[in-house]
Amino acid sequence: MVTDALPDPLDTSRTMWADDPASRALGMELLDLGPGCAVVAMTVREDMVNGYGIAHGGLVAALADSAFALACNSRGRMTVASGFDVSFLEAGRLGDRLVATADETALRGRSGIYDVTVHREPDGGTVAVFRGRSRTIARD
Repeated sequence: MVTDALPDPLDTSRTMWADDPASRALGMELLDLGPGCAVVAMTVREDMVNGYGIAHGGLVAALADSAFALACNSRGRMTVASGFDVSFLEAGRLGDRLVATADETALRGRSGIYDVTVHREPDGGTVAVFRGRSRTIARD
């Protein structure tokens, strides 16, 4: 019996992640992936802190952006960021494991809104909140 299996929509995110040297270089780890959501972790290394000894804001934003990218590509269509805003609430420090949880807030046509919370383990303190705007550039 021959069946025409439909591709898994999550394959778009998985392929993007496998081909992402920037996230890999920062030691990011994909923890969870589902339709419209993703969880990614990163441990703050010595080369990731700024002159005050706290996690560099650009690298915290990069973690949130990677979770956002996975979430917005999880519908099986190539999607890119059209912009984002990030607010820093607490410091991450050397050795902290930061976990970014991305969730789809709205999806209309080719545009989407995704909220990402970055928290610090083990205490759960919120390091940053991120809102990403996406645009689908390729259909199924």
